[in-house]
Amino acid sequence: METKVSEIAAGIYRLSTLVPDIAPPAGFTFNQFLIDGDEPMLFHCGHRQAFPALAEAVAHVTPVERLRWIGFGHVEADESGAMNQWLAAAPNAQVAHGALGCDISLNDMADRPPRALAQGEVLDLGGKRMRWLATPHVPHGWEAGVFYEETTGTLFCGDLLTHVGDGPALTEADVLGPAIAAEAMFHAMCMTPATGQILRELADLAPRTLALMHGSSFAGDGAAPLRGLAEFCEAGGPPA
Repeated sequence: METKVSEIAAGIYRLSTLVPDIAPPAGFTFNQFLIDGDEPMLFHCGHRQAFPALAEAVAHVTPVERLRWIGFGHVEADESGAMNQWLAAAPNAQVAHGALGCDISLNDMADRPPRALAQGEVLDLGGKRMRWLATPHVPHGWEAGVFYEETTGTLFCGDLLTHVGDGPALTEADVLGPAIAAEAMFHAMCMTPATGQILRELADLAPRTLALMHGSSFAGDGAAPLRGLAEFCEAGGPPA
């Protein structure tokens, strides 16, 4: 399987691997994002078995050992599985996550102590600014959260707006419709009383790029698909 590297915003690179056996015939992409600054950050670690290919992809942009920060939305194999392999390959790197995720999982799981982030806290990467926003149970996981890169207006959405297929790295086409279709297939989102409100708060950031973990990233009015997803969730989501 080939990992493709594409710049989706200034200094932000998408590393994408298509797995054709998931959701055939369209297949399913697993995406990581490299935020290149004075202190580079990798968002999403990928699976442990995928680490060699992902490390090679990162090296096309910057030496792996330059990584200073490692982040992800929630603790799950495709997001945090290779965490300790990245820590071993980048001796100055540190995992950064919300305080809750550190308390319930990462203080024990990470080979080096993680950096616990408060709600709204910003990591200054030098040229990029990553703001942590906790989104408990959105889309899933008590410790879930997203990062918002302030200089480019890029929201690192994790599993939000997941859709199948191997589309372009960056699209201005509809991502809400495909995401609703994927939710009908996977039933992956938690439909809690707070889900819609949290999605609307993310929309209020008015992101210009949505960096999606599964599927094409989106360029344009990022608030619109987030508000559409909020309406979908508030209406009860897909039929059971």
